[in-house]
Amino acid sequence: MRSDWAAENLHTIRTLMERSALYRRALAPTALVAGVMGTLGALAGARWACDSAARFCGHWLAVALVTIAACLVVVRRQALRDGEPFWSPPTRRVVHALLPPLLFGAALGAAAILGKIEDALLLIVLTWVGLYGGALHAAGFFMPRGIRLFGWALIVAASITLICLTLLKPAAGGPQLANGIMGGAFGLAHLAYGGYLLATEKRNPAP
Repeated sequence: MRSDWAAENLHTIRTLMERSALYRRALAPTALVAGVMGTLGALAGARWACDSAARFCGHWLAVALVTIAACLVVVRRQALRDGEPFWSPPTRRVVHALLPPLLFGAALGAAAILGKIEDALLLIVLTWVGLYGGALHAAGFFMPRGIRLFGWALIVAASITLICLTLLKPAAGGPQLANGIMGGAFGLAHLAYGGYLLATEKRNPAP
């Protein structure tokens, strides 16, 4: 039983290494889709979701669900095009790495909707960014190194922003600032990362 488990893990690791170029190609469109959805979510949120913390959190949880669904569609289409199974053992490893911080972030958003957290909205947003960065870093152990660096960049940016906001206490805080942070982290940052992947893929095509 134990030898079968070890053999399955070894096969999964070998498969992940062999498919690193394929996963890198898959990251570019999913990052761009996430970036577009995050940017549109920020634009929409600035118009109607910044009048209360509960509406703000509900809006961004809905944006996250739609974005995840859109990315899954993109990944499934790529798997079908390349003749790869969609729910393969490597894919399960990646999903299992992503789930814990993402589930906690969802629970945090749900708690924010149910309670009055107007004064803690910026803290919740930065926690979301940090948890998402941690999820990407965890998934990056089964994917190309760049996704781990992207996760680290989000964690560092969220940490620095948290310290700066604590020290400076800007007067223009609240939902509008929180919405801007979400648009920057989940919109513009993903667009930049997806564009970088596309540009480097063209310069270094996979064999």
